[in-house]
Amino acid sequence: MANLVLKDVQKIYPNGFHAVHDFNLEIKDKEFIIFVGPSGCAKSTTLRMIAGLESISGGEFYIDGVLMNNIEPKDRDIAMVFQNYALYPHMTVYDNMAFSLKLRKVPKDEIDKKVREAAAILDLDQLLERKPSQLSGGQRQRVAMGRAIVRNPKVFLMDEPLSNLDAKLRVQMRVEISKIHQKLGATIIYVTHDQTEAMTLGTRIVVMKSGYIQQVDTPKNLYNKPCNLFVAGFIGSPQMNFFDAVCHVAGDKVTLQIGKSVFPVPADKAAALKAYDGKTVVLGIRPEDVSEATADDIAHGQTISAEVKFYELLGAEVYLYFDLEGTRMTCRTPSSTELQIGDIAKFALDMNKIHVFDKETELTITN
Repeated sequence: MANLVLKDVQKIYPNGFHAVHDFNLEIKDKEFIIFVGPSGCAKSTTLRMIAGLESISGGEFYIDGVLMNNIEPKDRDIAMVFQNYALYPHMTVYDNMAFSLKLRKVPKDEIDKKVREAAAILDLDQLLERKPSQLSGGQRQRVAMGRAIVRNPKVFLMDEPLSNLDAKLRVQMRVEISKIHQKLGATIIYVTHDQTEAMTLGTRIVVMKSGYIQQVDTPKNLYNKPCNLFVAGFIGSPQMNFFDAVCHVAGDKVTLQIGKSVFPVPADKAAALKAYDGKTVVLGIRPEDVSEATADDIAHGQTISAEVKFYELLGAEVYLYFDLEGTRMTCRTPSSTELQIGDIAKFALDMNKIHVFDKETELTITN
């Protein structure tokens, strides 16, 4: 497969719009890299520069040590899977998958072997004589992937390939794509705005915002150790709770005050906060780390009293929503909870799981 290196890659359009800024990334052979971020963050633009469909305004892009900036798309040995499938409606599944090989004048017996091997991987064996109009959305997407697989390219690029599918099919196709990656040992770069797709598929994730890389890391590290407020809020569903807290330092003891409630900061996190005495910081905590207070929590006075404003049942768990000092909070709790809308309840924060951010720079102080 392939190693890819992007060094200070830029994209500036003729009208002066700077879409991609100082993009630096090394992608190792057989990695499954995800570009994720909100709409308009330039993740698809970056993918298209890798494919050669967009010119690179500045910086360098290499595949296996060879500079690709001015190499034509057809000569980059890259296969791209689009969200709209781009299948030929008048051709059978077999012919759609074989088309690029026929253009290259690959011998017929070799084409047949490659198409049938790809069809077996994608469970398309029984559909080879059908036309695209006779297929479901998931089947069409598998055909589009099959067309890429038969070429045996160095790199697979996937631009939001599941966005046209319904929720159930998206889950099924995530599993299929993961299987394909394992079977082929391919280098895959995958663009999505869906952070659930990113977390379940990627070996590493590139989080982008406004054309800048925010953080590159494993799904686990992005979730547990976000580098700034944006990444913390973007990764995770429901998103992390954020609220302002005043930091108080007294010797080795550090507390965070939210309204009238005062919470002691664990020793392993306290050291990083000593320079913030008297300052307001942003405290972040994930919904699963907010819980109904136990008798022990209440005895230690580390609780918040609040009215349950909304209640969402999601089968095995419930999301409870309440307000804390004017900020909406989410608590993820087992469906066995007896709390309902309108109840006044005491909630506890697991201070060992907090994330604290500088209010001005939005950078992480401690995770």
